[in-house]
Amino acid sequence: MNLGHALQAMRAIVWREIAKFARQTGRLVSALVRPLLWLAVFAAGFRNVFGMAIAEPYDTYIPYDVYIAPGLVGMVLLFNGMQSSLAMVYDREMGLMRLLLTAPLPRPWILFSKLTATAVLSLAQALAFVVIAWLLGTELPLIGPQTPHVLLAAVCSALMLGALGLLLSVHIKQLENFAGTMNFVIFPMYFMSTALYPLWKLEESGAAWVYQIARFNPFTHAVEWMRYAMYDKDPGLSPWIVLGTLALCFGLASWGYDPQRGFGALTKRGGGGPPGGGGG
Repeated sequence: MNLGHALQAMRAIVWREIAKFARQTGRLVSALVRPLLWLAVFAAGFRNVFGMAIAEPYDTYIPYDVYIAPGLVGMVLLFNGMQSSLAMVYDREMGLMRLLLTAPLPRPWILFSKLTATAVLSLAQALAFVVIAWLLGTELPLIGPQTPHVLLAAVCSALMLGALGLLLSVHIKQLENFAGTMNFVIFPMYFMSTALYPLWKLEESGAAWVYQIARFNPFTHAVEWMRYAMYDKDPGLSPWIVLGTLALCFGLASWGYDPQRGFGALTKRGGGGPPGGGGG
């Protein structure tokens, strides 16, 4: 594979996604409305209900809106990762994905380029949310010696959730199936995590099965990695779980888009256009 050709292809794919996103102002607004409503309404309503004891990674008491802010950043990354899944299904039905996959480049590189584009858009939306949250009075410790760690955590989390969306796009055969599938992915991942409450509160409440699911939920570890990075604390195993999930999801997605396996089978079943596409 020629490196210059490969990087040029990645740049073209990323810029195509950015240009498409720039024309969809409603997509940015909808991406920000959800977490901002949680921040402005939910956090305000429960500010005096949920007492946040001093626990890692915090060295003092913090307002509830500061606690849930990393989880809301994760929500932005999660929703855009799932939105990318919808875009992949749409491109496949329209035949655009089939044409892209016939490019004279390794299929995993093409998929990684799509994943990179998803991560870039996710991070741009997350940055917009952080700025608006700051204007609303929720200040996060993002600037300082911890900044590189925060960026690393955010980039890897965006890639992991984008890879999950990429994997789901293999199995969602038609646009009509998208909403139902997402309801079984987005909401369980978000609510059964530490985005809204710490693990010790789940354990203390006696919700043992929710606690165990949250412990092993990759989204929990994405949120915790970002949360600990903001305070320059050791996130434990969270980075390894995020990176492991990223590698697993991307590997399975690459396997699923192989024309002899997932993608070829999908086209033959009528999920991605006429048979014979996706070769190369």
